[in-house]
Amino acid sequence: MISQNKIKLINSLNKKKFRDQNRLFIAEGEKLVFDLLHSKIKINEIFMRDDWQPSDIIPNEIACAKLTEQQLKKITQLKTPPPIIALCSMPQKNMDTNDWQHGLTIALDDIQDPGNLGTIIRLADWFGIAHIVCSQNTADAYNPKVVQATMGAIARVELHYTNLEDFLTAQSKNKIPIYGTFLDGDNIYAQELSKYGIIVMGNEGKGISPAIAQKINKKLLIPSFSSSSTHSESLNVSMATGIVLSEFKRR
Repeated sequence: MISQNKIKLINSLNKKKFRDQNRLFIAEGEKLVFDLLHSKIKINEIFMRDDWQPSDIIPNEIACAKLTEQQLKKITQLKTPPPIIALCSMPQKNMDTNDWQHGLTIALDDIQDPGNLGTIIRLADWFGIAHIVCSQNTADAYNPKVVQATMGAIARVELHYTNLEDFLTAQSKNKIPIYGTFLDGDNIYAQELSKYGIIVMGNEGKGISPAIAQKINKKLLIPSFSSSSTHSESLNVSMATGIVLSEFKRR
């Protein structure tokens, strides 16, 4: 069973205001929920379809309610309710300045699309990037669409929201290389790339903002290899992130 108050709470988490207020978010689907079960993220409660047998063991200390298909429909954010939904606590994360000096970090300048953000988090997990620093206007990492798009990577990559301009200013003073992609940048395939530093990726429509661009000391270009004079003007930001990370890690 599930109370009306619990249904109301879960549905409210579709909005950032209530996620922040309650410090809670929702994860849906077997793979995602079980990835979170094996992470540091705290799962407060699990709701599962009453005729479904999980393929993994759910710890006894986690409250687990069995619901009908109709009850699951009342709390899902998906078109078709999955067999398992988890109510999770947002982790508390502190930014450690030492993190930026030992590996690559992604910085996001006002990424708006939840699908793009989720894919970038998934890419960070794939390429071993532990931290993503986001501008305060970047999409919320705990938006249900973002969480779903990460395919569990949200459990393994730490996201930090801060004043991105101030953050990059501080890192520049610490002599941290700061990279960004630009149409007038230098061909990424012909440049020396550091094993550590910050890679800035810009907004879907506007790219990297002028204020943030001033903080970047290494401008990169992903060149087009199309023979057509009418090729695409730019790449989707998540696609570009994958290409850039692959080239850094290939070296």
